[in-house]
Amino acid sequence: MSDVKTRKVHTPEFKVKVGLEALRGVKTINEIGQEHGVHPVQVGQWKKAIQEQAKTLFEGKRGPKPVAAYREPELLYSEIGKLKVELDWLKKSLG
Repeated sequence: MSDVKTRKVHTPEFKVKVGLEALRGVKTINEIGQEHGVHPVQVGQWKKAIQEQAKTLFEGKRGPKPVAAYREPELLYSEIGKLKVELDWLKKSLG
């Protein structure tokens, strides 16, 4: 019988570890791939993904909050008020 190969599923922690090692540039991507048992193309993809998503780590940490965040409770309370008035009107008209 033939052996059926299944795909390896790598954890996010493993991907980050390998990707950061590739970013450091101490070893070549081929060396890193051989060391961890991963194809060099995959190592390059993980490295690229880390580079592209690194800028989003620090977005929105500081500075003023968006205007919508201040108005959200206000909008919710107004919606509650409208629904309560409508409920009272329906109770009155049916009963």
